[in-house]
Amino acid sequence: MDYQVGLSPSARADLRDIVRYISLDSTDRGLRFGRFLISHTKSLAQFPELGRVVPEFGNNSIREIIVRSYRVVYRLNHSERLVEVVRFWHAARGTPEIDTDDAI
Repeated sequence: MDYQVGLSPSARADLRDIVRYISLDSTDRGLRFGRFLISHTKSLAQFPELGRVVPEFGNNSIREIIVRSYRVVYRLNHSERLVEVVRFWHAARGTPEIDTDDAI
């Protein structure tokens, strides 16, 4: 049985900002890239441990996958079979900020 994948409010805001920014040059390209990021997060349903542990946090339940220049940071909850994407963070921005109260 697959894990459920959800987006936290912060991840939704990040995704919206990314699509808006890219859409300044090309609306179509912005939407395509947003869908591209989402499609990569869906793979976590079958492979929740695909990502590495985020080195800055050193917590086994906070992991990330790299999609082009973005860090897709997620929390892994095995007991609820849940993958919660908490940030879409551009790698040039350094360490992702994670709000521990930010849940789906």
